[in-house]
Amino acid sequence: CNDSFLLLKAAAMQRDPELVSMARVAIERAYAPYSQYRVGAALRCSDGTVSTGCNVENASYGLTMCAERNAIFAAVAAGHRDFVRIVVATERSPVPYPCGACLQVMSEWQHDLQISVVCPEKTREGTLSQFLPRRFVFKNGSHGADAHLDTEHPEGRETL
Repeated sequence: CNDSFLLLKAAAMQRDPELVSMARVAIERAYAPYSQYRVGAALRCSDGTVSTGCNVENASYGLTMCAERNAIFAAVAAGHRDFVRIVVATERSPVPYPCGACLQVMSEWQHDLQISVVCPEKTREGTLSQFLPRRFVFKNGSHGADAHLDTEHPEGRETL
């Protein structure tokens, strides 16, 4: 575990107990016949609205959708764009780490999003910039579109 993350025992992870509870409820709706690894997510918007999601697997693994992205896409489809915190919950240890695709999708809207990833025994907490310090950004400059790594952070100065 990276020292910049906060790894807590289960009793200490109740920073947003409502969101943790909603993420755990979302686990029950997961469709995971191939991995048997069910995940739920709950996303709090700045206005207090909560959007939930679960993982949905497909026989072609590349078409599987993670719980985090399902929660974010549901919030966006409902008109929300400003997010405060996401809780990702699993039924078993070890505490997981969100995939790169989910982290990149989160970074589209909020680079300082608070993230809690919980399993029965522990939780991993941090900001999106800790989980994904070098996000991919797309900026329109005077010379057209420019795709590069985030230059807001010293470690992300290389251009793709």
